[in-house]
Amino acid sequence: MDVFALFAARVADALASLYPDLAPELLARIVVEPPRDPAHGDLSTNAAMIVAKPLGKNPREVANAIVEHFQADTDVNSVEVAGPGFINFRLAPAIWFQMLRSVAELGPDFGRSTLGKGEKVNIEYVSANPTGPMHVGHTRGAVFGDTLASLMAYSGFEVTREYYINDAGSQINTLASSTLLRYREALGETIEIPSGFYPGDYLVPVGQALAAEFGPKLLAMPEAEALALVKDRVLVAMLELIQGDLAKLNIHHDVFFSEKTLHGQGGDIDTTLEWLREQGMVYQGRLEAPKGKTPEDWEDREQTLFRATDWGDDVDRALVKSDGSYTYFAADIAYHRNKYLRGFKHMVNVLGADHSGYVKRLQAAVKAVSGGAADMDVKICQLVRLMKNGEPFKMSKRSGDLVTLADVVEEVGADAVRFMLLFRRNDAAMDFDFALVKEQTRDNPVFYVQYAHARTFSVFRTAARDLPEMDVSPAALATAQLDRLDSAADLELIRALAAWPRSVAAAAVAHEPHRVAFYLHELAAAFHGFWAKGNEDARLRFVNAEDPMLSLARLALVDAVRQVLGNGLAILGVSAPEELS
Repeated sequence: MDVFALFAARVADALASLYPDLAPELLARIVVEPPRDPAHGDLSTNAAMIVAKPLGKNPREVANAIVEHFQADTDVNSVEVAGPGFINFRLAPAIWFQMLRSVAELGPDFGRSTLGKGEKVNIEYVSANPTGPMHVGHTRGAVFGDTLASLMAYSGFEVTREYYINDAGSQINTLASSTLLRYREALGETIEIPSGFYPGDYLVPVGQALAAEFGPKLLAMPEAEALALVKDRVLVAMLELIQGDLAKLNIHHDVFFSEKTLHGQGGDIDTTLEWLREQGMVYQGRLEAPKGKTPEDWEDREQTLFRATDWGDDVDRALVKSDGSYTYFAADIAYHRNKYLRGFKHMVNVLGADHSGYVKRLQAAVKAVSGGAADMDVKICQLVRLMKNGEPFKMSKRSGDLVTLADVVEEVGADAVRFMLLFRRNDAAMDFDFALVKEQTRDNPVFYVQYAHARTFSVFRTAARDLPEMDVSPAALATAQLDRLDSAADLELIRALAAWPRSVAAAAVAHEPHRVAFYLHELAAAFHGFWAKGNEDARLRFVNAEDPMLSLARLALVDAVRQVLGNGLAILGVSAPEELS
């Protein structure tokens, strides 16, 4: 039960009744939200100001008509006009108790919605070059993308989690050459790894596996033939390594799409460029020199260009290099056309901080290949600085000079990594403090939220000790006299719970999973705050042996807190412990 959506629908119905000529799309713009100042009531709406101009009326006149309409609503204690035409509602306690019962009835589905209407969405994230283990720079995007996928699935979208394997570039040739050196090392040669090769020890077992499979046979082959065999095997090994690293954070993809499959005669790039030419989206022309410092690879020549500016980009984009090979962007266009032809009209790409310049060109590509029918949101994940006690932290590294995802998870655990990387907007740089995430204090957000969840179980253990004869089963909690929850502290915590469906829906619409982490922290604060009040005032204790009926009602409230915290933590991919050591 979403109290805010319920009253948005009631306000829209009231306006449709009062002014039958109002367009439905206008009514759909009505917002019902908590007022900025809680002293103004429980809910606030801008409805009168949305419709006043089309009606040719003063907003306060429309607001007064809405207020009059709600006088007969038994779920409303009072309703009044404020300022230029805002309407503030104070709800009857019964509506809050109805919401509280819906938490127990819906359980893990409380907050789940049909917002997405089953529409398909493709979320591409990580897509790191398959040249080694996942490093800490990949981790934020991996956690963000995985959580966004869970969030959107929870909100009614049909989500596909996709990884784009960059296996067609020169870096793969370098990887194969680096692996061939490790193969020779496994055969007993002393090797020296040249500059520009991959020096990490993670290639040692791949070389050993090649030695076990081929013996010295690769040494007798022409180098190109040997490298082709090595390339296939090392790519498989690197993908297994990457998948293993991601699994440490419980991150799994539905699709691994190979860039290599786009290339070759008659491949997706060929067919896409042919289609673009047929649509008049490609021409032969010259690009102006870039402003500022000219890149080394820029050439003043006639070339094959995509009309990216027709679709919102700043400049048209080259599709073919001077050597006749395709540009990376040509592959990008073909890949996203492939997504569209697979039925995805909604696409989200999660990219690193060094890809901010790609946003407009990718959005232009998606608009072009879909004729404007598909949308693309590019989420940029900014850099993460590793800190300890406020100072830059240098970890021992397993893979050359890189701090790996596995290093960080081993140091602090998957829960801390996931929650902390989500406890800040993706487009803001952040510090990850190894000391902070190990603290058991309110300053550590992941501990603070998990502690709240564990405390809900502690309350039930206290009830079993102090009221051993009381039935606290779900069936018994469903019979609790919720009208006993009449203190300001009770209602404050209930209102915090009521905000969950609205918060999770807003996070899904905005593609901002950090909102879920923020909400959970606020709910945890409300619960811890209630607990502290009970230490000062016996009437506010969750369990009171002298008042079993009030205790049962409070236990129903505590159980709702447990459920909502658990629902949110599940979306974030963070565990919900019953106890903390």
